[in-house]
Amino acid sequence: MDPTSPTSRALVALELLQANPGISGELLGAKLGVSERAARRYVAVLREAGIPIDSERGPYGGYRVGRGVRLPPLVFSSAEALGLVMAVLDGHHHASDPTDLVGGALGKIIRALPEPVARQAEAVRRTTAPAPDRGAARPEPVTTTTLVQACGDRRQVRLTYRTEAGSQWDLTVDPWAVVVRHGRWYLLCWSHHAEDRRAFRVDRVLAAEVLEDTFTPPLDLDPVPDLEAHLAVGWEYDVEVVIEAPLGSVAPCVPRSLGTLEPLDADRCRLVGSTSNPGWYAEQLATIPAAYRIVECAELREAARAIGQRLIAAAKG
Repeated sequence: MDPTSPTSRALVALELLQANPGISGELLGAKLGVSERAARRYVAVLREAGIPIDSERGPYGGYRVGRGVRLPPLVFSSAEALGLVMAVLDGHHHASDPTDLVGGALGKIIRALPEPVARQAEAVRRTTAPAPDRGAARPEPVTTTTLVQACGDRRQVRLTYRTEAGSQWDLTVDPWAVVVRHGRWYLLCWSHHAEDRRAFRVDRVLAAEVLEDTFTPPLDLDPVPDLEAHLAVGWEYDVEVVIEAPLGSVAPCVPRSLGTLEPLDADRCRLVGSTSNPGWYAEQLATIPAAYRIVECAELREAARAIGQRLIAAAKG
């Protein structure tokens, strides 16, 4: 086909619109090698062919391909689409970044999906913070789809949940957000049973039933840091650590899942949190690039002593 023919240029225009959502008429014309007026004609040709092209006026407006346009191979069920998004997020740190190669490719797939499926997949992609981990546990896609949809629709959910110890119970929650952190998927929510916020492992949800009742999430909700802060409290062993360094220099090195940092003076700060695994907690503290002292938690001190002895023995060769 002649690359300068109207049909060829219209197909190239469609490809540019799919790859550059929100592209301006001026930029579209420049990429096609024609005037902005001619570019608008090619958009009109695509619309006449039944391809939905949306446009927005104004300095930040532009053209984008509407919903319903997809290539035949990209016909996914909701569970398949979400399973694909979850797999990419598990394995790639920047899959939510549209400027990244993998993130851009994932965006193309999502844009080609029908609107109901794409909305669920994009919600997971947009709101999660993937961090691949050897302890990762991927939940069941259909359950995750249900929870993500309930978060978006602000509908209460009745969960059947199994704890790590194997006990099982039913509870009703307001699902605020599904968050990926440390290789695991969590539902950050308000538990009507506990009358408090909770974070549940999605892979431990045995059943999820969406209810008719609706809810309003907190206005100041910030899912990722809120989850990190929640994971640092309520565990078996209370922890207090004094760090011999200013808070500003230490904060970037201390995950919020370890607890809350607060200044003591200009040269010291304090970490307050809790853990059910003193050995793991001691390993995280060992990465802090400053001297520190464990004020509270005998179990944590013992775990730190064991790690220190292993490191000294290793240094002796």
